[in-house]
Amino acid sequence: MTAAPAQTVDPPGRWGALAILGTAELLAMSTWFSASAVVTDVQELWQLTPAAASMLTIAVQLGFVVGAVVSAALSLADVFLPRRVVAVAAVGAALANLGLLAVGSAGPAIALRFLTGVFLAGVYPPAMKAMATWFRRQRGLALGVMVGALTLGSALPHLVRAVGGLDWRVVVTATSATTLVGAVLALVARDGPYPFPRARFDPRLALRVLADRDVRLASYGYFGHMWELYAMWAWVAVYLTASFELSGLRRPETAASLAAFAAIGIGALGCVAGGVLGDRRGRAWLTSLAMLASGGAAAAAGVVFGGPPALVVGLVLFWGFWVVADSAQFSTLVTELADQRYVGTAVTLQLALGFTLTVATIWLIPVLVDAAGWRWAFLVLTPGPLLGTAAMRALARRQRAGSPALAG
Repeated sequence: MTAAPAQTVDPPGRWGALAILGTAELLAMSTWFSASAVVTDVQELWQLTPAAASMLTIAVQLGFVVGAVVSAALSLADVFLPRRVVAVAAVGAALANLGLLAVGSAGPAIALRFLTGVFLAGVYPPAMKAMATWFRRQRGLALGVMVGALTLGSALPHLVRAVGGLDWRVVVTATSATTLVGAVLALVARDGPYPFPRARFDPRLALRVLADRDVRLASYGYFGHMWELYAMWAWVAVYLTASFELSGLRRPETAASLAAFAAIGIGALGCVAGGVLGDRRGRAWLTSLAMLASGGAAAAAGVVFGGPPALVVGLVLFWGFWVVADSAQFSTLVTELADQRYVGTAVTLQLALGFTLTVATIWLIPVLVDAAGWRWAFLVLTPGPLLGTAAMRALARRQRAGSPALAG
């Protein structure tokens, strides 16, 4: 293991670079939930079964996993300039998303969503590596802002849909256009003065990056976090719609879209707060706090279901804040702990394995809703944060005598 230097002065221009690259990621990732945001509109049009409707989201996750595995195996983010990888991948995601306008059935739509996920695997991890070249002392905050941008990008389709009940084609077109703008911004951005060593192509190193125990523990924490995160993001709008209908709220779908945007979007603030706390109090401490808070919210979601809308919205806002507040800190740990020549590969592989888990919970939630209802469905998410917290406490014990950023 080759650790990055922990204490050095971050250079001038870092905040401008963060603003440009963070905006690029926000816009480029907006295609992730574009189909999920309009699923109720296209379900009847394309005669989608509930399983096929779920696959519109699951296909993106699967595509991301495949794209991330291929990217890690080829070490794309370490062999090529990360910003160029981001730009090319964003263009591919925009075109795949735009292809939804030309299809009329489940099969082609699911294939296009899968392809969108493949390309998005070339946006998220390389962008994280590119941003890390600007920061060392405040890397947790910087990567927190980046994940916050991803979070806002994921929430954006819900807002687009809620504004005036726009036609689903407008949502798809708008998110594709923003993704293309993100590609341009990625090319405009500059690399920082702390580049990672350039790597040579060696497929065997994609597996060696997890040989270090500290990297494995950080990844185990991330896996527990991911068990919960994307299932919450994917189904919170449906949960809110059902809850608002049960409580008798007028225009429940529009209200649910706005509340879902707020619940996912507030995670951007959570990411920034998580970055600040992770840099100051320790990443293991912050990730443990966030997972315990979000796991508790997952358990409480069934209790408040169908209750006063203000109470339900308050809970999902709390949940949305904490469910992603720790996300960037797991990637930050890997950039600090992994062999510096293969940081991009290490982050990509961690993400690939984590996103594999999301497929299970995204699929499980509607199955459990059909079997037991919303009062019990989200309980399946709680084991992830508990196991993730255990992994991070183990990492804290191992690192207590080392960097303060790792202990907690």
